[in-house]
Amino acid sequence: MPTEKIGIVGSGEVGQRLAKSFSTVGYEVKIGSRSPYKLKDFTKEAGGRISAGTFDEAASFGDLVVIATNGEATENIIDLAGRENFSGKVVIDVTNPLDFSKGMPPDLLTKYVQTSLGESVQRKLQDSKVVKCFNTVPNSVMFRPKFKPSEMLICGNDANAKQEVTRLLKEFEWSGSIDLGGIENARWLEALCVLWVKTASATGAWNSMFALVK
Repeated sequence: MPTEKIGIVGSGEVGQRLAKSFSTVGYEVKIGSRSPYKLKDFTKEAGGRISAGTFDEAASFGDLVVIATNGEATENIIDLAGRENFSGKVVIDVTNPLDFSKGMPPDLLTKYVQTSLGESVQRKLQDSKVVKCFNTVPNSVMFRPKFKPSEMLICGNDANAKQEVTRLLKEFEWSGSIDLGGIENARWLEALCVLWVKTASATGAWNSMFALVK
């Protein structure tokens, strides 16, 4: 099935940024929240291209589903959204299991140190094709990045799903992707997010991103 509708589970800054981005390139988007009514102004500003709903409504709506939730809450929110609503779909996992209990910069949540949140998402959604993507860059550069060339680091178990995500990245004006292999490599992408936060904190460069220089 071609991707025509995007469901976004999570309505924070990242979820809203991606909702706007997908709508800009022509997709119909439903963004899911615990409190959809709080998104009234956001959806109004989008001019009808983005609608709001509950987590389960967003997940069932999308031909492709994006999970853009707080890392610690992700597994619970998947349950609230209904695992059956993700079944058979490509799922883009944007999450990072960050622990801010000791302030900035964060560390990884202990329960995900020996594995990854990406792997946990795939285990919960066994009938879905999870691709880790977007979690290593700030939301300010997720769409039409100013750095060229720009290749997004991704991983996942399904080759066709990764091809579809790469196609979407190119619509977002990324140069393409660097495929790191199976979803087990999400542990390195999530660790890279922590390194990015530490680097941005040290330099003040919050609109920066890591890139492979060839």
